[in-house]
Amino acid sequence: MKSVKEYKLESLIYYSKLTLDKEHILKASSKDIQEKLDEYSKDGWRLVSTDVEDFGIGMYFYLYFERDRKY
Repeated sequence: MKSVKEYKLESLIYYSKLTLDKEHILKASSKDIQEKLDEYSKDGWRLVSTDVEDFGIGMYFYLYFERDRKY
């Protein structure tokens, strides 16, 4: 019997700021993304895909999760 999946999208946005640190968005987002991964994994979600979109003054991070549907 094939299991039914459910899916969830989490999007995070980070804005650029004036700084000499070119990696400030990466540093700020890494902690938040890890917290989201921990939060979702506790409820049975698995990260299946990611995407990032740069829009000039910031970045959108998209985290795609799935889990077996609970009945």
